[in-house]
Amino acid sequence: MNERKIANKIIYVFVSSLLFALMFAVLFLNKSALWGLIVLALVTIGFYVGHHLLAKNGIRRGLRCLAWICWIGLFVVLIFAAWPATKAIPAVSVKDPQKTTIISLADGQVQGVYNEDRSVMVYAGIPYAKAPVGDLRWKAPRDPEPWQGVLVADTFAPMSMQPTNLPIYDSLAQIVGYHDYTYKINETIAPVSEDSLYVNVWRPAEGADLPVLVYVHGGSLKTGQPWYQDYNGEGLAKKGVVVVNMGYRLGVFGFMADDQLAAEDPDGSTGNYGLMDQIKALEWVQNNIASFGGDPANVTLAGESAGSASVSALCASPLAAGLFDRVILESSTLASVQPPHSFRPLGQALSAGKETLRKYKCNSIDELRAIPAAKLVSEAERHHHVTVDGYVLNETPYEAYKNGHHNETAILHGYNSEESGPFIIFGQANLKNYEKYFQSVFGEYTDEVLTLYPAETNEQAAKNWAEVFGAVYFDYPHYCLNRLATKNGITAYEYYFCKDNGRLGPWHSGEEVYCYGNIPADSKLYDTRDRELSEQMQTYWVNFAKNGDPNGAGLPLWEQNPTNDRVMVFGDVTTMSEEKKHELFAILDKLDGFDIE
Repeated sequence: MNERKIANKIIYVFVSSLLFALMFAVLFLNKSALWGLIVLALVTIGFYVGHHLLAKNGIRRGLRCLAWICWIGLFVVLIFAAWPATKAIPAVSVKDPQKTTIISLADGQVQGVYNEDRSVMVYAGIPYAKAPVGDLRWKAPRDPEPWQGVLVADTFAPMSMQPTNLPIYDSLAQIVGYHDYTYKINETIAPVSEDSLYVNVWRPAEGADLPVLVYVHGGSLKTGQPWYQDYNGEGLAKKGVVVVNMGYRLGVFGFMADDQLAAEDPDGSTGNYGLMDQIKALEWVQNNIASFGGDPANVTLAGESAGSASVSALCASPLAAGLFDRVILESSTLASVQPPHSFRPLGQALSAGKETLRKYKCNSIDELRAIPAAKLVSEAERHHHVTVDGYVLNETPYEAYKNGHHNETAILHGYNSEESGPFIIFGQANLKNYEKYFQSVFGEYTDEVLTLYPAETNEQAAKNWAEVFGAVYFDYPHYCLNRLATKNGITAYEYYFCKDNGRLGPWHSGEEVYCYGNIPADSKLYDTRDRELSEQMQTYWVNFAKNGDPNGAGLPLWEQNPTNDRVMVFGDVTTMSEEKKHELFAILDKLDGFDIE
């Protein structure tokens, strides 16, 4: 064999092996059915044998090229043929779990399932409103239809209609962001549907008149689901709290505003359907939670990210008055004059609604209602903001607090040290774009901020921008909230989460697995300190849900924050510390127009 043939052989083996590895990785990360991986391996063996025989017998190159095309073509077919099946998520991970006793609710009887050690009863997928489909799209939620017989609540309802990623994208996110990807044979993906207005309840196996925590999931008001493991309710239920969460309308289905919608609504409302769903769920809690051992007079409303922004809005909503007592806001609030995300003025919301009507060549809302949800879901990026509609919200949360209007008596809130992490992965600062980035946010105050954050290296530029981005979008709004709470005599406890680990660390949402008690027992990504901190945070959250004070025996004292500069640090140690970034916050006050008087 001459040198040229040897070189061609080496190239052929290298390219084909690399291509097979890539094909296998794509199917693997796309959560393809196991048979798809097996078929790919068999097809690849057939390709190697066939190609070898063609080459050995001197068959012309065109047929060998055809063999390559067939191999790649079969791989493309396998991507779709072995696509993971859609299947509802079970309420517990136990195979054939034991069922609970049957209880009676306002709309019918329901039966849940026990967790593995039978310390918690889980009731998943209980309707709290009628499906908002057909003529009910973009209308206030209606009471659910009563059901006959016993509703077996052992699986979660579909997540609300939202743009969905390819399974491979989710796998890569788990690898790059969470570092905890695992492959499961014949893995399935969760369903999505407009019919998603259901609650899930986790309750201790024993107890009555227990404190209740109602959780609102995040996801920029355009994505997310209530069953995600990091904030699953089982952890806190084991500590004596009844935990409830819900699906609510997202994106265009939850936050589109239009003049026609306002005209047909008896209250003149438009744009806040997702918030109306959350309020409806809170009303369901008032009417039904006693059947689960919960005390309807002791409800804490909690949320993270856009869920926390929702909580912030409900604190200012007259419709939510009397539905909860205390609130927990993690990594978001609408308390600044100009909230940096999850909020927009009504005029902007109405303009966006008109753009959507034009895009789909619709002259009326009824025509838009006739368009399939799967087609409209792509409008989520245009519609994922709360607005002042004159009904759900009569004023911005900032204005409400300024006017002494609020629904909560105590606040536990805070943010993480690296909130910006997932948002600037593809927007890192360097010395070339440093000033431009700051100019885009601070305008005439750019020089003042650059004086606080000088950078002489690309590394320093990236670090400074990450800190400032997090401060603008997350830290500062909490600083505004605490000052408004103090002005209104609301008890406020603030935290700063900075514990690193092998998973998310102190990135946005990194605290949730700690405070809701869901660090996996067998995970090597967390050490002894992580588990100790999780125990502390859970206990603080439970104590706050019980009586509005997070403190208790054996815990470091968490001081209130009436001076707006004392926060509890959750890191390598748990201790009180001075709030940072006051100089930056002062500049943001000027930029935002915040005035505490």
